[in-house]
Formats: sequence, structure tokens, C-alpha cells
Amino acid sequence: MVKQISLAEVKEHNKASDLWVVIENKVYDLTKFRDEHPGGEEVLVEVAGRDATKDFDEVGHSQDAKDMMKKYCIGELEDKNTEMQLPVSTNIANNSNTTNAQMPNELYPKNKCCDIS
Repeated sequence: MVKQISLAEVKEHNKASDLWVVIENKVYDLTKFRDEHPGGEEVLVEVAGRDATKDFDEVGHSQDAKDMMKKYCIGELEDKNTEMQLPVSTNIANNSNTTNAQMPNELYPKNKCCDIS
């Protein structure tokens, strides 16, 4: 059974030394990956404790990157309807007129945990 993680718990892991993100309703603990991230640690810290789906998709990560993510998946959000609940990362809010609250549900597919495609 996949571990269900509350939104409140995700929000608590919002710094470099304790870094969780949500991508497509899956929760990833990227604390140990931050130093290895090709885009730099700062990019991950900016989205720590938040939904980073849009950030991840906008960068255009390779399939290899998506495959690599699987080992950092620690569970799924308890409540999958998070568009209105998870804060938007600062760089998205400053670079786009679209917020998570305005984004269609199709951008948040309900896949099995860690099965990124």
C-alpha cells in the first residue's frame, strides 16, 4: 500500500536540510538529491514544501530524469484535489499569469505513486 501523506506534512518540509516536493500528486523527499541536482540546489529549495509540477514540466525534464525520480518517491498526497491548497512557487508566480488554482485537473494526473511517464 502506498503511504498517504497529508498536505500539512508536506508543507513542513520546506528547507534545504529537509526538502519535500509534490509533483503530479506524488511526494518526493529530495533532501539527499539537492546537491546532485543539475539545475542547482537553489531551484529545489525554491519549491520545497510545495507543488512543483508546473516547474518540473516547464523545464522539460528528460525521461532519464523522470526515471531517476522514482527512487525519491515517498508517497502520495492524501487529498489529490490540491490546486487551491498548495502554494505556487515564487518563480512561477512571478513568471506566469497562471496559478495552480487556475490550472485544469488534466495537469494533475492520478497515476500510481512513482510511476512517472
